[in-house]
Amino acid sequence: MLRFLPAVLIGCLSFLLYVVNTLFWFVPIFIGSIFKLLIPLKPWQKLMSYLLDAMANSWVAVNTLNQKLFIGTKIDVQGLSNLKLNDWYLVISNHQSWVDILVLQRIMLGQIPFLKFFLKKELIYVPVIGIAWWALDFPFMKRYSQAFLKRNPHLIGSDIKTTRKACEKFKHKPVSIMNFIEGTRFTQAKHDKQNSPFEHLLRPKAGGIAYVLDAMGKHLTKVVNVTIYYPKGIPSFWQFISGQVHSIKVKVDTFDINEKMSGDYFNDKAFKQSFQQWLNQLWLEKDQELKLLAQQTKS
Repeated sequence: MLRFLPAVLIGCLSFLLYVVNTLFWFVPIFIGSIFKLLIPLKPWQKLMSYLLDAMANSWVAVNTLNQKLFIGTKIDVQGLSNLKLNDWYLVISNHQSWVDILVLQRIMLGQIPFLKFFLKKELIYVPVIGIAWWALDFPFMKRYSQAFLKRNPHLIGSDIKTTRKACEKFKHKPVSIMNFIEGTRFTQAKHDKQNSPFEHLLRPKAGGIAYVLDAMGKHLTKVVNVTIYYPKGIPSFWQFISGQVHSIKVKVDTFDINEKMSGDYFNDKAFKQSFQQWLNQLWLEKDQELKLLAQQTKS
């Protein structure tokens, strides 16, 4: 709507609206977090969880309005028809830019539960933000290093048990867990350093997603596999908010989680090998999808 303005002005106004929107919603989310913490009754905490998620979704909705108002980026999405708000999802995606997060939040708004990330248990103690993450039901994981477990073998498996217990809340509350399984954003330098066998992707890190699937157990039922493609090249956050990204293509595939996808990745060698093979095949198909999207853009 306001795309006639100079790019620098669009970027500044858009960024200002992001800041104002974030501060506006952070205040009630933080206050709600305090109320949730101070009244440890399960029905009350469940009610507050839904209310806080609604606030977080409102934050995303205003960010989406911001994008439509200032930049007008066209996002061509395929594959959203099979998604539901009352289901349990593991969302995975290729990762190229911080813009990916804005794109994922925008296209998934109203389609699936609010996107959440697994966080290290220590992050719950981060001032102010830690309690907000807890109140928004971001799952916290407790992980021990291999060196620590060798010194304390009686603790083997306790990290998974602790995380599973923390995820019990999702038994009755639908959730979407987000995981960028490449572990970092794609750059050509990282691609070359890894000697990645994929043309458009870094090597997937199987351990993280295996841990999520094992810890969440039956609390997750489907995988949402997202492929994001930027026809004019990978944009920076500034390029996106200043209206320099005209189109984005997104392909979404959803499939059920089966028993073969959950097991003891760190101690069962046979499962570890089969899981890596499955994930590499999935990533090979994603690489082919990105090649196809690139060909469609050139034609």
